[in-house]
Amino acid sequence: MKSIIVTSCLIAVFASADTIKMLPFEKVKMQDELWKPEIQKLVTKTLPHAFKETEVGLNRLRMCAEYLEAGKTGPKPPPHPFNTSDLYKVMEGGAMMIQAEPNSEIETLMDSIIDVIARAQQKDGYLYVSHICGNPSLGNMGKRPYSRIISSHELYNIGHMYEAAVAYARATGKTKFLDVAEKSALHVNKVIFERGDSHYNDGRPVMQAPGHEEIELALLKLYNYTGKDLYKNMAQRFLDIRGVTFIPKHGSHRAGDYAQQHMPVSNQRKALGHAVRATYLYAAMAEMDSLKGTDYYSAALDSIWHDIVDTKMHISGGLGAIPNIEGFGPSYLLPNKVTYLETCAAVGNVFFNMRMFLKYRDAKYIDVAEVALLNNCLAGVGLDGTSFFYPNPLECDFNHKPRSCWFGCACCPSNIARLVPQVPGYMYAVDGDSLYLVLYGANNAEMMINGVPVKIEQRSGYPYDGDVELTLNPEKKARFKLHVRIPSWCRDRFVPGELYSFIDNKGGYELLVNDEKISSCRAGAMTPPPRSRTSATVVGRASVANAAGRVDEDLQNGFIVIDREWAAGDTVQLKMTMPLRASRCIDKVEANHDRVAFSRGPLLYCAEGVDNEGAVQRFFVDPQAAVKGAEIKKITDGPLAGLPGVTVPAQELTEKSSEAAFLKMIPYYAWSNRDRSSMMVWFGTKREIAKPDIYNVDNYKFKSVKASYTWEHDTTFAVQLKDNPKSSSDTSIPRWTSWPQKGKTQWVEIDIGKQKHIRSFGVYWYDDKGGVQVPGEWHVEVKQGDDWKKLELYLTDRYNVLPDCYNSAQPKDKTEAQFLRIMMQPQHDKTCVGILSVDVDAE
Repeated sequence: MKSIIVTSCLIAVFASADTIKMLPFEKVKMQDELWKPEIQKLVTKTLPHAFKETEVGLNRLRMCAEYLEAGKTGPKPPPHPFNTSDLYKVMEGGAMMIQAEPNSEIETLMDSIIDVIARAQQKDGYLYVSHICGNPSLGNMGKRPYSRIISSHELYNIGHMYEAAVAYARATGKTKFLDVAEKSALHVNKVIFERGDSHYNDGRPVMQAPGHEEIELALLKLYNYTGKDLYKNMAQRFLDIRGVTFIPKHGSHRAGDYAQQHMPVSNQRKALGHAVRATYLYAAMAEMDSLKGTDYYSAALDSIWHDIVDTKMHISGGLGAIPNIEGFGPSYLLPNKVTYLETCAAVGNVFFNMRMFLKYRDAKYIDVAEVALLNNCLAGVGLDGTSFFYPNPLECDFNHKPRSCWFGCACCPSNIARLVPQVPGYMYAVDGDSLYLVLYGANNAEMMINGVPVKIEQRSGYPYDGDVELTLNPEKKARFKLHVRIPSWCRDRFVPGELYSFIDNKGGYELLVNDEKISSCRAGAMTPPPRSRTSATVVGRASVANAAGRVDEDLQNGFIVIDREWAAGDTVQLKMTMPLRASRCIDKVEANHDRVAFSRGPLLYCAEGVDNEGAVQRFFVDPQAAVKGAEIKKITDGPLAGLPGVTVPAQELTEKSSEAAFLKMIPYYAWSNRDRSSMMVWFGTKREIAKPDIYNVDNYKFKSVKASYTWEHDTTFAVQLKDNPKSSSDTSIPRWTSWPQKGKTQWVEIDIGKQKHIRSFGVYWYDDKGGVQVPGEWHVEVKQGDDWKKLELYLTDRYNVLPDCYNSAQPKDKTEAQFLRIMMQPQHDKTCVGILSVDVDAE
């Protein structure tokens, strides 16, 4: 009988020179029910859609190239600070898909795009369309190159270009794109840090960190691929000058903490400002420490991480509760409805926590990343692969904006395009004689451990089922340590941190090697299980009492470590119980007083009105009875077919009383993929928290609507109705059009009933590809007294005219209004305008 040693996972204060690395994604082939179809959908749906939608950035680069080639004369592209970055992110995703599965069509397309990018770059390496073409009409870009990098996104854009170039070089071996990236990096080093350049900043080194972090991570990626120390040193310098050489003083979007520039990063202790920028910064700090084997940023990172998970993270793994700054608010301010939780911030949360795991080898960081990935990130893309969310609230009424096909500021869809291909690379990590099971899901993988080639087959229904079985096939017998992660969700809390904990002790797991149990922890167990006849011993045993009253004797830092000699055909089984569980929130979070949230395994659940015959806010629950009486069943039809649905006993509030009812729930990531309806994650446990269903009085969103003109066969009621269009050419629902008044300016006026705070609005245009088409331009006005005032938009938003989606935007400043007016100008004198639906998010 082979000897097995089960050890606790001991780590140093910081990563040693023996660096742990994720197994490259191309070495892992997913075979599961979630990520395999998500990756296939990315190739067939998301990437083609994203390449099409980012043509606006490509066209700007093409016009820039032609302008340069004509000696800086001729037509200039319209100015924009960052839409080329969306193209670069999509290219990164495309390159990774090519590496995982060669695709000549995508490769040919990318080669043609790379040719354009190379032509658009100046000879000195500078690449920023608006300044090259001399038309930075938007004030946030500055009058000259690098004169306003706090807001210009010059370095943010090229950072994403570097990441795409590295991905393409890895995938194809072609270096043209990488050459463009390195030429740019040398230029940046010269102009920002070294001797300066007479064409920039009057010849003086700029010595300023950008307003939006990204180039730091990109330079580290360049370093990891090329091995050139310059790029690592540049990343270090960008980190070290932030909050030192330049500290903004004015405005909510320019204050120092908005871009983490209020003090040196090593001195920071709180998560502040814009959530995406922050997580990109923290990820770079963690990676820098790991690469250099130092703990220079450890004090900052440890404090910031706890500030996030203990006071500022939603249960979905979402970050950035405050809409007007897309960022962190005060501790414990975690609203569910009027919140933000940008998809990009969740992506950043994954990046940050995966790098914290590599720095510390502690599974709690993986647990946070997994929750953010499976819940907030996945919620950001529709099941069709071509519709998206920017914010991801945890509650909404029936009139919440549906998913959009794209955005004027399209960072979220393009980030999803590059995140999904990376997921197979999050399954395993290798460090000398250790193999870490990071995420779970059926896959086949190949790796080298201690100099021995090893193949692994993982079979599992995860994340819908808790049983995981591995078959290990080393080329020859080999001794190494297998680190088996025991997620926090099968113990005392859905996600690490002080904010949330389970109300029950139903979790548990068993670990077996070759069918013999070596470790287990079951609900209520206060002593370790009997040792198996494999004579396994526990080294460095530490008893860890948790909130459920159990002791996980073999567990420390989230892993059980099996140290043994492995032979071909050896199996490891991890059996994690996966009942429905209810979480409570600490009292300091007022939004969740007397409420519970339900989860199963790593998936958060929500209820939608479409399954519950009306507003889900009318339900309240006894959490113990709900968990005990839960029925888990696969959904059999519609877009959610195959997903595990949950039905629990509940109470339904009526206008006069309450009565027993059943509440149906679905995985949170799958919401808003059917008809428009209400949604909720946190359910009241008391009658007074529930609200009667006031929304099925009629099918209207607004008090009234009127228009400058309406064709006799159309109606202004179309603007009022709750209908969710299938496309801009949808003729199955009512519409408003100005046919046949071609070329004439039109308006539609909406009365929302009373003065409210306008958070955002969106217009779904009607377009029959003939006489009625999307407008040439439009804007929204609000009535103030007897006057109408045009709404200025938030700095990342635009008045877009995209078909097949809601063209959504939010006001720049806080706006109170009862009346809104949509002003529309047709494209030319041969077209009219039309609307299928309008959304106004107001409270």
